[in-house]
Amino acid sequence: MRILITNDDGINAPGLAVLEAIAGEIAGPDGEVWTVAPAFEQSGVAHCISYTRPMMIAEMGPRRFAAEGSPADCVLAGVHDVLKDTPPDLVLSGVNRGNNSAENVLYSGTLGGALEASLQGLPAIALSQYLGPETRDLENPFEAAATHGAAVVRQILSAQETGGSDYRLFWNVNFPPVPAAKVQGVRLAPQGRRDGTGFSTEPHLSPSGRRFLWIRGGDQRVAATPGSDADVNLGGHISVTPMRADLTDHAALARFEGTFA
Repeated sequence: MRILITNDDGINAPGLAVLEAIAGEIAGPDGEVWTVAPAFEQSGVAHCISYTRPMMIAEMGPRRFAAEGSPADCVLAGVHDVLKDTPPDLVLSGVNRGNNSAENVLYSGTLGGALEASLQGLPAIALSQYLGPETRDLENPFEAAATHGAAVVRQILSAQETGGSDYRLFWNVNFPPVPAAKVQGVRLAPQGRRDGTGFSTEPHLSPSGRRFLWIRGGDQRVAATPGSDADVNLGGHISVTPMRADLTDHAALARFEGTFA
C-alpha cells in the first residue's frame, strides 16, 4: 500500500511523527509512506487552497517533502506532483495536536487535508489527539493515538466504500484526552456542538501603541451534544465520524420544497 500523509501543525510537528509510525504499520514492509506537509504551521486554515499565489515545495529527505501551503495544498502537491505517476492508495492527515471534534471540524486544516483527498477520489482519514489534564504530564501526549491509531485505521479501511460518483466519504477520528490504557473503546459518533465555546477575539496593544487582535479559543471540556464526537471523547472513547463535502441540509431541502417554487 502507498500512503500519503500530511498535517496542519507543520512538517516538524510531533504528531506527524506519530502518524508516520501509524502509516508505516498500515503500509507494511512492502508498502510506501510519502510525506507532503506544510513547511510552517497551518492550524485553522480549514480547506484553504493557495489559489492566488504559487507555493514552494522542497524535498527534505527520501519520500519527504515540505510545501509552503495549506494541508489541502499539500494533498494537491502530493497527488499531482510528487506522486503523479503512482497515486496513493490512502491519505492520512494528522495527528493533530488538539481535538477536531464538534465545531472545530469547520476550522480544521487537518480535516481540510482529508476533505481535499476525498475530492480527489481517494480514501482519507483525519486523526486528532484531544488534550487535557490527563495528557499534560505524559511523556508522549499523543500516547492514545500512537497506541490505538493503526487499529482504528484498519477498522475504517475494512468498512470503506469504494467508487461512486457522489462526494466521497472521508473519516474524522479523535482520540480521547486520556492515557492509552484508559481508552474505553471506539464509538461511531456524529459531529457535535459545544455551547458557549466558540472562537472570539482578545485585543492587545503593541509597545508602539498599535492595537492587535488575537483569536481566542473556547473551553474544550464543556458539555457537548450527548452521544456526539466531543461527548464520547470526554468519556474516554475514540470517536469515528463519517463525513462528506456535501454541506446541504437535505432534511431542510425536503421541508422547504415548494416554498420557493
